[in-house]
Amino acid sequence: MGSPEHSDGLRWQLADDEEAGALFPDERRATRHRGTGEYRGLEFLHVNARRIINSVPGDSLGFRYTINPYRGCSHACVYCFARPTHEYLGLGIGEDFERKIVVKVNAVERLRAELTSPNWHGDLIAMGTNTDPYQAAEGKYHLTRGIIEVLGEAKNPFSILTKSTLVLRDLPRLEAAAAATSVRLDFSIGTLDREVWRSTEPGTPPPDRRIEAVRRLNAAGIPCGVLVAPILPGISDREDQLRAVIEASLAAGARSVTAVPLHLRGSVREHYLGWLERTHPELVARHERLFARGAYQPRAERDRVARLVSGMLPPRNEPGPPVVGRGERTASPVQEPPARSDTGIPVQLRLV
Repeated sequence: MGSPEHSDGLRWQLADDEEAGALFPDERRATRHRGTGEYRGLEFLHVNARRIINSVPGDSLGFRYTINPYRGCSHACVYCFARPTHEYLGLGIGEDFERKIVVKVNAVERLRAELTSPNWHGDLIAMGTNTDPYQAAEGKYHLTRGIIEVLGEAKNPFSILTKSTLVLRDLPRLEAAAAATSVRLDFSIGTLDREVWRSTEPGTPPPDRRIEAVRRLNAAGIPCGVLVAPILPGISDREDQLRAVIEASLAAGARSVTAVPLHLRGSVREHYLGWLERTHPELVARHERLFARGAYQPRAERDRVARLVSGMLPPRNEPGPPVVGRGERTASPVQEPPARSDTGIPVQLRLV
C-alpha cells in the first residue's frame, strides 16, 4: 500500500436512518491508503472505531446487534441499499461507494474489549447487515476472520450474510466457532443468469461458485441458507430464472430459501434508475410505475412473486423474516411471523 495521507475533510456523523449512521460509530479521522496490485483502483480509508458492536433500532429485523468492519463495498451491486451510507461521510453513492472503502482497523481489538464488558450479555451479533464483510478488502485486512475467532472464543452466537466465496477461507474457524456457539451463514444469490450477474453485481464471485460455497458450508456442518435477493423486475424475475436458482440452492443443501423483491429507498432509487436508463431503457417506464408510490412495489406484485416462489419450495422450507422498513414488508414465500433456523438464529435479510 502507498504511504498514508491524513484527511480531515470527511464528515463522520451519526444519521437517523436505520440503515446508515445508527449502525455505525462516530469516527472523526481517517488515513488514506491507495490500493496496489490486485487492489489497484481501490482507496482504503483507515479509521479507529469508538465501538464495534452496534445496536439496531427497533426489533423488526430478527437481531439487535451488528458488526460492520467495512463501509462502502467493492462488489458494486447496482441496487445496493447501503450506498447512501457514504453520503453521511461527504462521499458519493456511486463510484466513491465502490472504490473508497472505510476500514475499521481496530475492529478486532474493540470487539475483544466490548465482549468482556459487564454490560454485554452475549446476544446474537449479525454481520453483513450493511456492506459485505467478505468483500475484496477482507482479503487484505482479515478483520472478519479476526472477529469470527474472537466471537468463537467468547462463545457468542453470530450470523453472516455474504455474496463472497472468500468465506470458505475461514471454514476451519467457522467450524471451531460452531463447536462452541450457534453460527449461521446465508448467501445472497439473486440469479444464476450470467449476463444478469455481470451487469448487476460486477464485483462479486459468479453465482454458481456461491452455490458451491453453500454446499461446502452445509457439508461442513455450518447451517447455510440462500436469499434470492433482490428479484429485479424484467431482469431476473422470470419463472425459469427463479426456478434455476431455487432448485440449485435446494440441491446444495440450503437450510432455507427466501425471495426478496427489489425495493428502492432514497438516493438508491435515482442511482438504480440511472443505471437502468443506460442498460435497459425499455424497462424504465415499468419501474417508474412499480415504484410510483414509494420504495416498495405494489402489494399485488409482491404477492405475485411470493406465490410463484412458494410453489417452487418444499413444504418444510424455513424462510427468514421479511425485510421490514418504513412500515411496509416485502413479499415473503409464506406470510408468517419471522422464522428461526434450526440453530435458533434468525435469518437476516438486509443485503438487498
